[in-house]
Amino acid sequence: MKHPLLLLVIVALIFSSCQSDEYIATPTELDQELTALLNERSDGQGLSFFVLPDEEDYASIPQDPLNPITQEKVRLGRLLVHETATGGNPKMPDNQYTYACASCHPAASGFSAGIRQGIGEGGIGFGLKGEGRIPMDKGAMPRDSIDVQPIKPPTLINVAYQTVALWNGALGAQGINAPYVQQNAEIIPENLLGFQGLETQGVAGQTMHRLKIDTEFVETFGYKSLFDEAFPTSPEDERYTPVNGALAIAAFNRTILANKAPWQEWLRGNTTALTPEQKQGALLFFGKGKCYECHTGPALKSEGFYAWGLYDFSPEETILFNDNMLSFNISVQRGRGEFTGRAEDNFKFKVPTLYNLKMNSFYGHGGSVNSIREVVAYKNAGVKQNTEIPDSQLAPQFGTTNLSPAEIDLITDFLENGLYDATIERYAPTAVLSGNCIPNNDPQSRIDLGCD
Repeated sequence: MKHPLLLLVIVALIFSSCQSDEYIATPTELDQELTALLNERSDGQGLSFFVLPDEEDYASIPQDPLNPITQEKVRLGRLLVHETATGGNPKMPDNQYTYACASCHPAASGFSAGIRQGIGEGGIGFGLKGEGRIPMDKGAMPRDSIDVQPIKPPTLINVAYQTVALWNGALGAQGINAPYVQQNAEIIPENLLGFQGLETQGVAGQTMHRLKIDTEFVETFGYKSLFDEAFPTSPEDERYTPVNGALAIAAFNRTILANKAPWQEWLRGNTTALTPEQKQGALLFFGKGKCYECHTGPALKSEGFYAWGLYDFSPEETILFNDNMLSFNISVQRGRGEFTGRAEDNFKFKVPTLYNLKMNSFYGHGGSVNSIREVVAYKNAGVKQNTEIPDSQLAPQFGTTNLSPAEIDLITDFLENGLYDATIERYAPTAVLSGNCIPNNDPQSRIDLGCD
């Protein structure tokens, strides 16, 4: 051997690297570039600006001052969202106790409907991830009696980062909705309670979706002690009410956070959590793609309203369709303008979170786009689906990014995989106090879900 010393050095280096269990990868140039860009996009606040809190760190989760999050409320709300025994006010008696909030927001499809329109009462089946839910036969239940959503149900993931609810933001009395509460008081009286959107939605949704949370429900299905623990200061004769049920539901919904996504891991310092391609996609997202101009903060969403020229539901794609489809007593087709009454708000819809998108197959308020890549490409091309929407209403980012096909692929990878929390179903309970099948309890769903 001509170079024994060199050989010893090489062996020593190999041995020492094999023995190190604490090796930390050195930040790459991509990491450094992305960190610098995020510092700029957060006005100097840095990576922490985009970090989602732990779901049990209640003090760090945005909440309604009128409804502080507590462990007891979250425990109760988690069950109520999935409890099919809340389906106590059906139009048809045979459908009693067959549906719940989670019928349109099942965990298996990312807490959004697995179909284009969610179905509460009048829906049957579940499939594997909610994609198998269909309306009852017309002979069994008239189409106009089915509780079907007139708009794509938004996900419950990261809803803590909003003060108003629904695509048009019509629910909620605080913040940006405050100037419009009185003018809509007759059609949305629930806003007069003064709560933020999630709490208001919890109240209004019980009436709209034929749910029943009251003293009879509490006593019949064993929820009395949980209400007592969640609302100990409420007088007992006012404790078991739809409003308190709504407050518990909202408290739980605020804790559904996609905080285990690779992007969140990267933000917390694990530089290997994202692939190089996903890091490049993130650079484009926060740069050339202009996505950050609407999607920002921990939830990568905002309370802005924008028009993207997307279709509403079309007759051939829907379960139920008419020109006056309502959601919480407001027609949904003109978006924010239906609530504010301002022409400049017409056709504009609330910015959604971008986490766990790949758990679903329908995108946009009308579910008119069928893949994440198609969404990115649609925004980039700037050719509107709905020609009735004036160009003057379209978002300034629409058709102004000039992304290449390769760049579209990189952004898509970041959205599909970098923002995917594979553990999101951990928020669903394995059982509810009634013992009913969840999230649906109709005969076909019981078969699909293995309850029978």
